[in-house]
Amino acid sequence: HKHYPDLIEMAKAVDTLVVIVPGGPSTAKMINADVLKALGPRGVVVNVARGSVIDEEALIAALKSGTILAAGLDVFAKEPAVPDELKAMQNVVLLPHIGSASVVTRNAMDQLVVDNLKTWFAGKAPLTPVAETPAMGR
Repeated sequence: HKHYPDLIEMAKAVDTLVVIVPGGPSTAKMINADVLKALGPRGVVVNVARGSVIDEEALIAALKSGTILAAGLDVFAKEPAVPDELKAMQNVVLLPHIGSASVVTRNAMDQLVVDNLKTWFAGKAPLTPVAETPAMGR
């Protein structure tokens, strides 16, 4: 496979752009209006990375105008909220985040739940606390 050090050049060369990158400041809105324009009217963007990676406003505009053909999304910028405009489009497939749905990953997730419960009931803070859990007092 050819390596493309430039995202715009890669988008010009493909019909389907599958986004699988980590989230964070370095990738925020990396799929923007310029990338979508380079992908073109036959282009499909699939995001199984993080919602922050795609500029949702630019994506909605590109889908409405025909700048790209379609999108497949299982992550969104403000999860769990999905923009109504995306929900209404016939050229968009929306799923809850299932990009991690491999047997190995799901087994590891199951084990993490067990490990968190064991530490919690042992009177310790969970291994992976979330803000909504009153775990900080333990």
